[in-house]
Amino acid sequence: MDYKRIIQGIDDEITRLEKVKKLLSLNRGINAATKRATAKPKKRVMSAEARKRIGDAQRKRWAAAKKQETAAPPEATKEAATKASPVKAKRAAPKKAVKRTMSPEARKRIADAQRKRWAAVKKLKSAAPPKKTKKAAKKASLVKAAPAAVNPEAPT
Repeated sequence: MDYKRIIQGIDDEITRLEKVKKLLSLNRGINAATKRATAKPKKRVMSAEARKRIGDAQRKRWAAAKKQETAAPPEATKEAATKASPVKAKRAAPKKAVKRTMSPEARKRIADAQRKRWAAVKKLKSAAPPKKTKKAAKKASLVKAAPAAVNPEAPT
């Protein structure tokens, strides 16, 4: 029978795998050495002196850039004058934005103008013939075609 060969092959495979497992469990020391060799490198840690040197160098670059900005001659415009204003430099904290309100008269003028615009739009719509939609056009063509189908002898 063929199934007996299959069972024998599976048993042989099981014994072979058990032998491999036994060999691997004996060689655990070798596995540990390989794990250490492939481990991630440790994260680099920067010393406090190095961080201080880098920070000082960056601050020096920022100061040079800021000095260069102020040394450039400003354009003779109103915008440049307001930017270079000493009042702006004195102001430490930004002011809170003031809420802007509209007077009742202004609101009424805007509302009246809008009503006038809408009245003009409505007037144009009522004066123009209504637009036919696809659905209405299809329905109209079916209505025209229906009488012709009823009286095929009628002259067209």
